[in-house]
This record gives sequence, structure tokens and C-alpha cells, in this order.
Amino acid sequence: MGIGKRVNPTQENHESADKAEPSTSKKPKEEIIYLPEEPKFLLDDIVLPPQVKEKILDVVEYAKNSRLVFETWGLEETHKYSKRIGINLYGAPGTGKTMAAHAIAKYLGRKILVVNYADIESKYVGETPKNIRRVFEAAKNSNSILFFDEADAILSRRVTNMSNATDVSVNQTRSVMLMLMNEFQDFIIFATNFIENFDPAFMRRISMHVKFDLPDLDCRRRLWQMYIPKKMPNNVNLDELSEKFDGISGSDISNAVLNAAFKAARRKMPLVDKNLVFEAVEDILKSRQANEVGNVTVTKRKVSEEYVKAQIDSGKVKLNKSGE
Repeated sequence: MGIGKRVNPTQENHESADKAEPSTSKKPKEEIIYLPEEPKFLLDDIVLPPQVKEKILDVVEYAKNSRLVFETWGLEETHKYSKRIGINLYGAPGTGKTMAAHAIAKYLGRKILVVNYADIESKYVGETPKNIRRVFEAAKNSNSILFFDEADAILSRRVTNMSNATDVSVNQTRSVMLMLMNEFQDFIIFATNFIENFDPAFMRRISMHVKFDLPDLDCRRRLWQMYIPKKMPNNVNLDELSEKFDGISGSDISNAVLNAAFKAARRKMPLVDKNLVFEAVEDILKSRQANEVGNVTVTKRKVSEEYVKAQIDSGKVKLNKSGE
């Protein structure tokens, strides 16, 4: 279950029966109910470079003024299919994309319906497209912001040389998603670490793409300051920390502070020594390097600026200033 809540009241009763069904079974699972939630973050909670935050503000103001422009001023009569606002937040992991999606919904005073592919994927033939429809219906009926996290899993390229039922199912799912995006006249947010996996057809239907980079020196300092509580005894120098460790995300900084604090508590230390923080960051960097060495697909899935620009040239997709 992802952040967006998915409820199946009889799931436990049928768990063993589901496991016994073959993957090609046409037996549908009980209908899943998708529930929106209150956004967890404010725009002020996110540390981002000014140009990225400015682009997000442009987006939320566009959405905020949508009713005035389209309904009060009558542009819905002349721009019937322009009410859909699609924004894709892409970039390295841990850079604040999911937080930004929640903050956008919070700014607009609406709930957010968060969907991961695991929430809609089904082993039963034809059920995944049905679940996608339910997601869109749930967002519409609850007036919620629809947010697809890890969106490359569902917006990936369609199979060109279909050889089995799975390939047909994948393409069917992509086609239903395209159709629903065309029909949905409201705000949709996507987030991905791997934008180059997107099918070009989806790229063309998303009106704006905002790139999230790893924090620069100023952002790292603000992040360290934000995640180190004033109550926590420490001898950390924020400038030293910010300059010492480049190439880390806000998520890395948050985890490093937490890990260092627990280590200091376990050792019965009177304060969180800066060396513990150094060790925590170094452990995070080592684990990331080990993962990249062991994962042969990492270099292939790395966010590609060239890919984005190629799609922009072919589909006239907008790109924020930081990605120029």
C-alpha cells in the first residue's frame, strides 16, 4: 500500500485464494476503494533553489485561478480541453518531489490522492486498467489532487513487439491511462526519478516539467539547519557540514541527523558529536556507491537531460528554467 490509501475490506479473507490463482486468471479481485488524504507538507517546509520554487508557485497559481479564468471569464467555451494541468516533478531521489506534491495540494486547499503503481497493479487480466479508472473517479468525486508517485512505472514506453499476453496487458494499461489523462479536466501531478523511461506520448500530454537537482551549498546549509533541532545538544558547524559533503539529498541529510542522534543516545553521550554526523553521511554515501556498482541498470536509468530536451523539441513540452 502506498501513501495514497487503498482499501480492500475482504482482502485478508481472500489472501490465500488469491495466491492460488494463476497470473492469467480472469477472476477479478474485490473492488478497491481509493481514499484521499490531507497533505502533509507546506511550501515553506521544502528547501529548494529559488528558480524551482518560483516555477512551482507559477503552477499552483495557475491552478488556483483556473475557475476564475475558465468559468467566470468563459474560457472553457473557447478552450474546452485546456483545463487539464499536468506537472511532472523529476530528478534525483530524495530531492523533495513528493513533499512538493503534498505542498501544492496544501496550497490549493485540497486533499491529495497519492497513487503508486503497486496500488493499481493487478495479476488479473483487465483489472489494472479498471483500477486506474477507479483512481481517476475517486479523485474527481472527492475533488482531490491526483498524484502519481514513481510515475515511470505506469507512464513507461509501450511494447512495440508484443509476444505474449503480458505485453498486450501493458499496452492496454498505457492506452487507458492516455485516454483518462485526455479526459480528466483537473490537476494531475507526477513524480519520477527516471524521466527517460516515460513514453513520448505521455511527455506530450504533461504541460510542464520541473527538474529537482541535488541541493547546492546554500540549500544544504538550510537543510542541515532545518533537520537539526534546537533542543538537540551538538557541536556541529553548519558551514563545515555543508561544505564537506556535496552530492547529498535532503533525505540523506535527514537520515544522517537521525542516525547520528540515535548512536549518540545509545552510547550515552552528552551531545551529538559532529564526528557521528560525519560517519552517518559517509555510511549513506558508501551504501549508495555499493548499490550503483551492484546495479547494472543504474547508468541506463539515470535522469537524462538530453531525453527531456528531445521530447520538448518534438512535442513542445515546457521545461523550467533550471533545466535549460
